[in-house]
Amino acid sequence: MGGRQAGVRAATKGSITLDFYYRGVRCRERLKLAPTSANQKFAANLRAQIQAEIARGTFEYAKFFPDSKRALTLSKVPGAAITLGPALETWLKGMKGQIEHSTFRDYDLAIQRVWVPAFGTRRLTELTRADLKAWVAERSCGIKRIRNLLLPLRGLYAQALDDQQINVNPFVGWTPRKIEPPKETDDVDPFGPSEVAAILESCDGQVRNLFQFGFWTGLRTSELIALRWEDVDLDGGTITVRRAKVRKQVKAPKTKAGRRTMQLLQPALDAIRAQRQHTQLAGEEVFTNPRTGGPWLHDGPIRKTAWQPTLKRAGVRYRYPYQMRHTFASTLLSAGENPVWVASMMGHKDWTMIVRTYGRWIPSVAPDAGQKVAAVWLTGQNHHNQGET
Repeated sequence: MGGRQAGVRAATKGSITLDFYYRGVRCRERLKLAPTSANQKFAANLRAQIQAEIARGTFEYAKFFPDSKRALTLSKVPGAAITLGPALETWLKGMKGQIEHSTFRDYDLAIQRVWVPAFGTRRLTELTRADLKAWVAERSCGIKRIRNLLLPLRGLYAQALDDQQINVNPFVGWTPRKIEPPKETDDVDPFGPSEVAAILESCDGQVRNLFQFGFWTGLRTSELIALRWEDVDLDGGTITVRRAKVRKQVKAPKTKAGRRTMQLLQPALDAIRAQRQHTQLAGEEVFTNPRTGGPWLHDGPIRKTAWQPTLKRAGVRYRYPYQMRHTFASTLLSAGENPVWVASMMGHKDWTMIVRTYGRWIPSVAPDAGQKVAAVWLTGQNHHNQGET
């Protein structure tokens, strides 16, 4: 074994002790290294680095000795004494009155199922951007899912930096990215006119009213089941979308554009007038579950007890109920309606999403699209050729 150096000594056959002073306290920390000459030289260099950082005022105990009890008592950064699991749970409790119930539930699930198992015992100051990148690289889910899972962790670190519990936020200046193959299928798969007719002919009563109204308003399922009679103006032929029901919880629309007054097209107006005899007297939800007489709690019972049986009877290829919304948009656009007006009906803040999402459906139902401008071009060419002759 090598000779003893100042502040460095062999503790056992498998460890070396460093001895130094920090903030007026004598500190002895053990390295799990055999006290060979090379290892003692390494330990001496490490001690010299520690002393240099102490002199500069940049020393962080937890960076050198993360498992030491002194890392908690002597750290300049409060976050060095805080582990991620309890910190996330405390942060979430503080957010309860600031976020929607459904968002709170999503964050809680992410914390309990993802972050506590992955990093729950880490201290706030220990989690690095490299750790986060490695975690992202191991995920098989899409980037949107990854970013949603990161939201509570991102929120905790933003608050910790603001509260001066940490000096560095690993999320600042970083957005997770992942190369994903292009989707082979598209989520937009609207029903054709004959399919809509077959669906409506295969149901009756409240179920038919619900589906007909859905096909001709483009409301999200959560908006359909939250619509109340106080939101309906039959004389004016309008409805006002003020709320949505998600996971049994009623909430306001996410955006200003989501809260909207819609002029009802005739098929939708017919459907809601037919619904009056079933629920208007109660003055609460417009559409209720005919099996229970109570409100639809979420879209699950609609799919299982009404939508799936109806499509099976109609002999129509199955698509989920949200395709009623896609059908409404593609039908309006293919009929030549103004995309800006369609966007307002759908509750989008501008028309760009409408064109990006549904524009490609227009040529399939408007085979002469582009012919008008082509005719203008040909006319101009003919005039040009005649001028040359």
